[in-house]
Amino acid sequence: MSRVTSGKVTHARHRKVVKAAKGYYGARSRNFRTATQAVDKANQYATRDRKVRKRNFRALWIQRINAAVREIDPGLTYSRFIHGLALAGIEVDRKVLADLAVHEPAAFGQIVSQARAAMPA
Repeated sequence: MSRVTSGKVTHARHRKVVKAAKGYYGARSRNFRTATQAVDKANQYATRDRKVRKRNFRALWIQRINAAVREIDPGLTYSRFIHGLALAGIEVDRKVLADLAVHEPAAFGQIVSQARAAMPA
């Protein structure tokens, strides 16, 4: 019986890891052991930051909405605006509101006025 070596499989696995580490600094892109550590850590960051990206975008949308609301109606805050939207029965998410605030200020102004009208005096 002939001896089985895993040369092909090992080489392919090493090549896959080193290819994933392409562009890393120094030995992290050349040595298999160091590249494995770097790629593993990079994958951990990528997994974590997919969640963080969603948080960051929501925070950005809230900041844009708040700035636009205060520009249109200086006495109105973000939280009171969102409360007014709920009272008015307007169900538009923050992503769309932020996009309207940036690209369609007139339409956003109408939404703000409807939210303001729905709030009790």
